[in-house]
Amino acid sequence: MNNTMTYGQRLIHGLAGAAMAVAALPARAVKDLPGGPAVNQFDLHPPVTKIAADVLSLHDGMMLVCLAIFVVVFGVMFYSIFKHRKSVGHKAANFHESVAVEIAWTIVPFIIVIGMGLAATRTVVAQKDTSNADLTIKATGYQWKWGYDYLKGEGEGIGFLSTLDLSHREMSNAGNPQGDDYLLKVDNPLVVPVDRKIRIITTASDVIHAWMVPAFAVKQDAIPGFVRDTWFRAEKTGDFYGQCAELCGKEHAYMPIHVKVLSQPDYAKWAGDKKKEMAARADDPAKVWALPDLIARGEKVYTANCAVCHRPDGKGAGPIKPLDGSAIVADADKSKQLAIVLNGAANGAMPAWKQLSDTEIAAVATYTKNNWSNKTGQLVQPSEVMALRK
Repeated sequence: MNNTMTYGQRLIHGLAGAAMAVAALPARAVKDLPGGPAVNQFDLHPPVTKIAADVLSLHDGMMLVCLAIFVVVFGVMFYSIFKHRKSVGHKAANFHESVAVEIAWTIVPFIIVIGMGLAATRTVVAQKDTSNADLTIKATGYQWKWGYDYLKGEGEGIGFLSTLDLSHREMSNAGNPQGDDYLLKVDNPLVVPVDRKIRIITTASDVIHAWMVPAFAVKQDAIPGFVRDTWFRAEKTGDFYGQCAELCGKEHAYMPIHVKVLSQPDYAKWAGDKKKEMAARADDPAKVWALPDLIARGEKVYTANCAVCHRPDGKGAGPIKPLDGSAIVADADKSKQLAIVLNGAANGAMPAWKQLSDTEIAAVATYTKNNWSNKTGQLVQPSEVMALRK
């Protein structure tokens, strides 16, 4: 047997070996995610709002109209080609314009387009009607997280940040996706009551984002310096997922949306508990903290907001600067680090964190200055942060 193989044979053998290796890998048991993407999904999401149901009906209806036009137009064309082909003796005809045909192919498409437009108008107008909302929530896009502020209705005054769960970011970094909700799990989902009209006001602090939840048929751009709005009324309880739908930077894939729809009694309980939690966390910026207390508080703030990018060990990744051993973190001039935390840096690669309280910023700065190899002994008081905000 000749052991010499051509390049093509080697390529075929290599591809076959790669295919066998892939086939030998354990299959990932991924299932449909209720309220989120499904395995091999081709259709729109199952609707959870009336608007979403109307959009699905419109989509199906428009597709049927397009299919009917396709069948009629190409059916006539192929029939004419087959029936009048030269091989059966037909000769090319010589004729000029027909007024009847000209009128027909102008009027018929016009009627079809007008009919499709009328069918869509009611749904499009309803999508834009954000009046008489039971609950108004502002969704602010940040690189790369969402901030939610309850502006009107039950729960007014509640505000929090919603960030990709740290475990999912670590799975992504390791190239080891697991779970049906991969890259969709967040630390603080948006919570709303069922069967209530929820108005979502969108804006952004840095670049254009987009708030999208397919099961609600909602997609609204969030633009810096502008206020846009949309709405939904969920007709059943459960968890529903979406993502930022605007290419907003390198962490775009790590900006999920999780909406938890609760029964009205459960929502009222959640809102009450959330307000108590916020009241307990409302710190006096003039309070003088001890170093151990600030470090303990800062660890929680870091885990919830900073560890996704800078990693739990403070080593950073790729273009993300490490905090462990950072000259700015260790600098005796605390204002250098605080200015970056408050205002951001590197053209938005490091976002501004003004939405955190003075105590939270002071705590996380103190934590980074005294964790890992950064044993500086330095302490940042909330009053120092408050002074730099002005």
